[in-house]
Amino acid sequence: MSDVRHVLVLPDRDAADEVAQELSDRFGVSEEPQLVRDALAGEDDAEDAQWLVVVEDPDGRLDPSALDAFAAAYDGWLETP
Repeated sequence: MSDVRHVLVLPDRDAADEVAQELSDRFGVSEEPQLVRDALAGEDDAEDAQWLVVVEDPDGRLDPSALDAFAAAYDGWLETP
């Protein structure tokens, strides 16, 4: 078993919420994804924040390219290590 974590970067809270809800239906994610607000460096305004959807994938079964394409549909992307 590998300890894999995927981080999807989304432009706003609404997109992050939608992505988190769809992950179960689309990819069979059983563990609830974690939502994290990521303020851009030097910015205090909430409008300048990105949202991260953190998906635990302990079995390493999720396809990173499919996750990236999924996030792109919401104007986001999969963060690469």
